[in-house]
Amino acid sequence: MKQLGTLYFFCGKMGAGKSTKSKQLAIDKHAVLLSEDEWLSSIYPNQIASFEDYLKFSAQLKPLVKKHVQNILSVGTDVVMDFPANTQKLRKWFLDMASEVNASHQLIFLNLNNGQCLRQIAQRRIEQPERAAFDTESVFIHVTKFFEAPEASEGLNILEFSGKE
Repeated sequence: MKQLGTLYFFCGKMGAGKSTKSKQLAIDKHAVLLSEDEWLSSIYPNQIASFEDYLKFSAQLKPLVKKHVQNILSVGTDVVMDFPANTQKLRKWFLDMASEVNASHQLIFLNLNNGQCLRQIAQRRIEQPERAAFDTESVFIHVTKFFEAPEASEGLNILEFSGKE
């Protein structure tokens, strides 16, 4: 029986460092990195002007991404997904994606408080000015309302980080 890949995915509030950590993990694990932001901006250029637009296009992307990731896992390659797993429903999507092909998974939970996230968002606005329109405190407050911390009952392999690790 051939070795399957492992699916790595992230949970954390906006600004927690999911993209930064995912890039580093992909390097460390010699894994394929898939970034939702990159896919969305390539497939739907200049079409995402609001959180509602993001939700709509993200949902359209998911069936294609799921099959693609399952194919990669099936040939024994690890996949790091820079897609948020910030609600129970989204985490179930990741879990199903791995379990349907009998691959293992790891949820990395970046458990930072609102103040830590807002400081990192402020820093990101400086480093990536093209994100300044979306990287605001009001957007953070809006999207954080939807955030659900992972729970043991979800059946996930959770690795939790807090603060500056």
